[in-house]
Amino acid sequence: MSSTATAKQAAGSGPVLDWAAGHGPVTGALSATTGAFAVATTGAATTMPPGWALAVGTAGALGHTIAGLRVRNAGRTLAARAGSWLVGAGWTTWAMTHGPLTWAALGSLATIGVGIGAATRSTNLYEEAREEEALAAEQRAIAAELSAERRAIAAEWVDRIQRVCSISVRVVGVERWETGTGYSIDAELPPGGATWNKIAAESARLSADARLPHGCTATASPGIHQGRVIVDVTTVNVLEEERTYPADYGPLSLHTGIPWGYRTNAEEIRTYLREQCALIVGPTGSGKTNLVHSILAGFARAEDMLTWVIDLNAGSAGLPWVLPALNGEIQAEDGKPVRPGVDWLAGTFDEAVTMLETAVKVAKQRKMGYQDLLAKANTDLLPISAKIPQIMLVIDEGAEILASPDRQMRKLAERILEVIRIARAMGIRTVLTALGATGSVLSNLMIRREAKVRVALTGGETEGMDLSKMFPGSRGLRVDQAPYKGAGFMGTPESSAALFKAWRILPDQIREIIAATSDRHPVLDEVSAKAAGPAYARRWDADRTAWMLDRTPAEEPTDNGTPAGALNLSALRQERLAEKASPEDEMLRRFREQIDAEFGTAPDPRTPAPDGPPPAAAGLNLSALRGEQDSPAQQDALALLLAAGREGTGASAIARALANAHGTNRQTVVGWLKTWVQDGTAVRIGEGTKARYVHRHHAPEQPGED
Repeated sequence: MSSTATAKQAAGSGPVLDWAAGHGPVTGALSATTGAFAVATTGAATTMPPGWALAVGTAGALGHTIAGLRVRNAGRTLAARAGSWLVGAGWTTWAMTHGPLTWAALGSLATIGVGIGAATRSTNLYEEAREEEALAAEQRAIAAELSAERRAIAAEWVDRIQRVCSISVRVVGVERWETGTGYSIDAELPPGGATWNKIAAESARLSADARLPHGCTATASPGIHQGRVIVDVTTVNVLEEERTYPADYGPLSLHTGIPWGYRTNAEEIRTYLREQCALIVGPTGSGKTNLVHSILAGFARAEDMLTWVIDLNAGSAGLPWVLPALNGEIQAEDGKPVRPGVDWLAGTFDEAVTMLETAVKVAKQRKMGYQDLLAKANTDLLPISAKIPQIMLVIDEGAEILASPDRQMRKLAERILEVIRIARAMGIRTVLTALGATGSVLSNLMIRREAKVRVALTGGETEGMDLSKMFPGSRGLRVDQAPYKGAGFMGTPESSAALFKAWRILPDQIREIIAATSDRHPVLDEVSAKAAGPAYARRWDADRTAWMLDRTPAEEPTDNGTPAGALNLSALRQERLAEKASPEDEMLRRFREQIDAEFGTAPDPRTPAPDGPPPAAAGLNLSALRGEQDSPAQQDALALLLAAGREGTGASAIARALANAHGTNRQTVVGWLKTWVQDGTAVRIGEGTKARYVHRHHAPEQPGED
């Protein structure tokens, strides 16, 4: 019979007795009295010597006393248990002599049982009270020790803040961080208008006065109300060590936040991008690309987000998230095809325009197609979920695109700003990166207003890192506080700007995340997919992704200048250039024709002449356009200078004419003009903003010339 059946039978036949359980006051007394009665009855019937029962009782009392002393029982407990043994043994001895079956013997035995039960109950309660009191005393000792430490910290910082900031605060609480990397001080500001900003501005001096290790800071932030301040003191420099991206690739959500890194207290910091855009700045070598990969990892783990990436630098930011899936290098556990880690990647200008135009169409269609849903939910923000995912546009060096004077980049900039402007409520947000926190990057009002999540990776770089522009209103931030790669400052609407560091994410981890999250990516909702049309549906077609897979190794060039075995696309390039000829290009062409017609250019002196005497020099020798001016941009600039005639031209006009064809900026043109003035090719007339340059063939005669 099984144990289960036995248990069922026992349950059905009556109460189940646990013979292994210890005795309580009632069962203990009952066991003692029945045992004594049984021994007395048996002893009387067999004429057992009465002294044996007394000897056994005495041994029992002695044994329980020794055991009680080992567990440190109270004296009354020891006395009660020893007494129970001795009283029981005495009654047994008396009953064996006079007979246990008399009313006097039975009545006295019952009285002894009640007394043993009452004594046991009393001693048990007393022992429980003693144990609780001992635990409480231990806790009080620990609390007293911690309280003494907190009081010492509070007194130290009250004195320090008074000495450094000239503010008398009252500390109301000190809390040590669970990570063991520092503590927080909650202080009350004095009456009279003192604010937490004054303490925040002295962060560097407070840190130095506290002799904190390098990389550790004492930063102030607002308290529970305007009369309180929180001072976070870091005692362990967690920014110095490199931490890899957490190996937990579990699901995330837009609504629960996406982790981007960790603060100086070793706790992760999350971004909430339902309504906010983000701006990330960082010079070359600061770890910006690694941070972008960490961000893409968080987006890939989210169940209600789709990531679209624009990187005109050959798509380098998104390729590690796409190629492993396109090339079939990784497989899912169930054998299904693995989806790329990002939903769309644009590495060319045309593809970027297509993506941005699609985003605008999706935003407008969502506004029309989800009116009933918005009314039902009683909100003006589209309810984002796995069925209606948010689209995150990650644009590498997107801030530079917004500030670029190039015509094509301006076209992209217009689309980016339109997405930022119209798509907030409909669940399309952007993450822009830039090389520096400069005025040109932060000059756009739309970026400053919408990009409330801001990151400045410094890596110790001071040039182009104006933290006051990046985090207006924050004080005490210094680049030298974050000299480590991947470290910098981060501010969100939920937390003020402070030090943080991004995790180091490795290529193997990217592949693991792609495989782990392949079945987690949502599908674009029907309303949005209809608006996106074929431009979105065919984004992974072979002709659209050919540039991603084109990794032909460099080969020796052939006579025509193309690599051996490669396709010579010079004709196609010329045709495309002709199709895209701008008015500036056409103006340059006419200038060259005018020069040739008016002056008659001389042959290139470097061209070997055929046999016979050299031809006579005729016309204008434009060899000055060659040599150091071999650059097509310099040749065109000199041609513009020559064609300007006696009126001359300025650096800005030349730069505007060359911007579309060569991407030349004004600073470069100024350098050329200075060189030409020095070697006599050009003459400068006027000063300052009214300065103009005239080619020497059109320059007026200078005084003193023959």
